[in-house]
Amino acid sequence: MQAATETRATGKVLVGDKAYMPDAKGNLVPVEMVKATEMLEDETVRTILGYATDLSAQIGRFKEHTFNDLGAFEALLAQEYGATKGGAKGNKTFMTFDGMKMVKVQVADTIDFGAQLQIAKSLIDECLTEWSADSRPEIRAIVTRAFNTDKEGQINRAAIFMLLRLDIADERWQRAMAAIRDAMRVVGSKIYVRCYERDRLDADWRAVTIDLAKA
Repeated sequence: MQAATETRATGKVLVGDKAYMPDAKGNLVPVEMVKATEMLEDETVRTILGYATDLSAQIGRFKEHTFNDLGAFEALLAQEYGATKGGAKGNKTFMTFDGMKMVKVQVADTIDFGAQLQIAKSLIDECLTEWSADSRPEIRAIVTRAFNTDKEGQINRAAIFMLLRLDIADERWQRAMAAIRDAMRVVGSKIYVRCYERDRLDADWRAVTIDLAKA
């Protein structure tokens, strides 16, 4: 039996001098039996993935070099001048001398909610029950959005934060908001690097787009 040789770039497998393509079930299909449209689709996807893989690796190297460069700069500041960059949460801004280019490092916390959230929901329900049915419909709508879970079973965090911004004097409402704050916990954080530039000092900053969806 002749040994099979796979050519990853084309997705074809050579057995002797005959070419095959493995299908989704692992079967080797002779190339001449593969439809022209399926062959073209296969080639198109492989071409795109080839570029995407290279670009992903390049972005990974860019991220590593960026943090290394910024880290080296901050180490120099600390060593030579005893100075540091950034605020209490680690957000930092670096800018060129002419004020035309900027790099921002931002730390975004991932927030989850503990069991106290159910206590808050009970207190809020008490308030809504006592308020007349036709009063404060906008608040009822926010509460509904806040505690309705999505497909992943996650609550609407944006709506929860909207509840915290409402100015309501009811003592139970205040206790509910305190319970929400107690329920909040940071379960992780991500660091983002964003680059900006502008053509003149009075112009708006323009993001240098790396996100494929926004390019």
